[in-house]
Amino acid sequence: MSEQIYDIIIAGAGPAGLVLASRLAAAASALRILVIESGPPTRNDPLHTQPARYAHHLRPGSTTVHFHAARPSEALGGRAPVVPCGRCVGGGSSVNFAVYTRAAASDYDDWKNVHGNRGWGSRDLLPLLRKCETYEIAPDQPTHGYSGPLKVSYGGLFTEVGREFLEVARVYDTTRGETEDVNGLFECNKYGVRGKSTWIDSRTGKRSDVPHHYIYNRDLPNLHILSGHHVKRVLFTNGRASGVEYVPNTRFHPSAGNSNSEPLVAHARRLVVLSAGALGTPAILERSGIGARHVLAGVGITEPVVELPGVGENYQDHQVVFAYYKAAPEAHTLDGIARGDEAEIKKWSEHWHRDGSGLLAQNGQDAGIKLRPNTHDLDVIGESFRKRWLSYYAPAPDKPVLWFGVVALYLGDRAKLAQPADDLKAYAVGWFLTHPASTGRTHITSATDVDAPLDLHPGFLDSPEDMALHKWGYKLSREYARRMPSYRGEVLGTGIHPSFAPSSLLATRERDGPVPVDEPEFVYSEEDERALEEWIKANVSTAWHSLGTCAMKAREKGGVVDERLNVYGVEGLKIADLSICPANVGANTYSTAIVVGEKAAMIVAEDLGIALQEEVDDARVRARL
Repeated sequence: MSEQIYDIIIAGAGPAGLVLASRLAAAASALRILVIESGPPTRNDPLHTQPARYAHHLRPGSTTVHFHAARPSEALGGRAPVVPCGRCVGGGSSVNFAVYTRAAASDYDDWKNVHGNRGWGSRDLLPLLRKCETYEIAPDQPTHGYSGPLKVSYGGLFTEVGREFLEVARVYDTTRGETEDVNGLFECNKYGVRGKSTWIDSRTGKRSDVPHHYIYNRDLPNLHILSGHHVKRVLFTNGRASGVEYVPNTRFHPSAGNSNSEPLVAHARRLVVLSAGALGTPAILERSGIGARHVLAGVGITEPVVELPGVGENYQDHQVVFAYYKAAPEAHTLDGIARGDEAEIKKWSEHWHRDGSGLLAQNGQDAGIKLRPNTHDLDVIGESFRKRWLSYYAPAPDKPVLWFGVVALYLGDRAKLAQPADDLKAYAVGWFLTHPASTGRTHITSATDVDAPLDLHPGFLDSPEDMALHKWGYKLSREYARRMPSYRGEVLGTGIHPSFAPSSLLATRERDGPVPVDEPEFVYSEEDERALEEWIKANVSTAWHSLGTCAMKAREKGGVVDERLNVYGVEGLKIADLSICPANVGANTYSTAIVVGEKAAMIVAEDLGIALQEEVDDARVRARL
């Protein structure tokens, strides 16, 4: 193979990496850019462009999502959780639930003020949040954009359960009120008047992913995307990143041998950027000899290139739980699409192709709230959370404690169902913790094998205040769900709800319909509380929002990169993905990944002396190269 030389090499084609690649390639045609992605391409594949098809990517044997098995956890009763992450061109943007939520302004302000990263506060990032989007929901909203590549809408159909959730909230929860924009950055704890927003084009019904809107739709001859290959490690020359070793992903190249085959090499004249996500990026760093000395020594790397103990630490996620309820037969849910019912898919495909409407242009998540507890709620949650509330949340009124809402779909294990799955219509009233106190870590188990499992501990429930919040979430879930007109009881099956005693009023069963909105709330006995805790241990899981493992902090505080995204101790190596987040964000992480990509493009362009615009003086760029 002839020697491959590029100006910039990006390891990983997730949302941040592709935004960075697109902006740089469009700004300077003289730059030769290579993006290496371990998963397959996604171009014009309806399993990616049709938003409602996301459950397909979570099936066993998926080629577009990789399932990382974690170590058994004492806090989870010995259970080993699984953390999926996107592995395809577009990464999470091409397989996620397409939920449009944005972090609180104070989350980004913490990045700047608490963790010392100039240029990363909410006011700094707001122009980039606007730059990436075309907000189709309402005109003239001051924090939204109207000419960006990604479309934001309500999707193609407003489901019954979404509408009913909001109707119940208006009567059952009169303290919080409503807002026209739940994603305006500076407030929370209000219900959206219409429901939840989506990364879906209202005209075409297509998913607003990064590859189709930043890459595939543009003529960028200087950008090469190599899919189906793993980046093994970064190469260094005199302390500077000079290229990468990579190997074929044997799942897509079975004749290539195995992951220990002789690696291929690509050279970078200017820069290497790691954008392989919160699990992939620290693994590449450690295989490259950058990380904690004891971790590297454990896999046979006796002399680190750089000793950085923070690599792979500070793992954070949004712990999620879904509680499932049986829906009325006439309710619209995504269950038929999720189980691959050909007649259901054909019916809604006609709507989707005609005008971008219907269930295929939906994600089933029509309503929710970024929730903060009131005084009564704090009493329900209990004293284990009180200290964290007073120190972390009370001073930041824009920070939610839970995302809480409805999903028109059964996302659980169908083998657990007590009834046949073929005709089930269900919905979840679920929640995730927006800033869990628990943190984890991830490290490699082999210095050479890119397919070796990670030593992953997500840390779910390691802190007791997280359990208290999950119990509050379940209690709210039961109260909202049983008041909704589509409610026909709890979905029955093994472990789908807590094992409450048959004599308990909380015992799960099918119902003929909802209870009155003014029905008294359930009262939980000590036995009920214990059953609930055991169920949460068995069911809490990842929200697919992994971040923080190469944190943008001071080196002496466990940081891996500085505010210019440079990896400490070497030159010519940056990181641009969610692993750089120094602290969590109270929302789905897609919008933050895009902002990291846009900010990285600004930083790299400044380093190279180029302007981020469509036409620049290529002679000036070539002179700098």
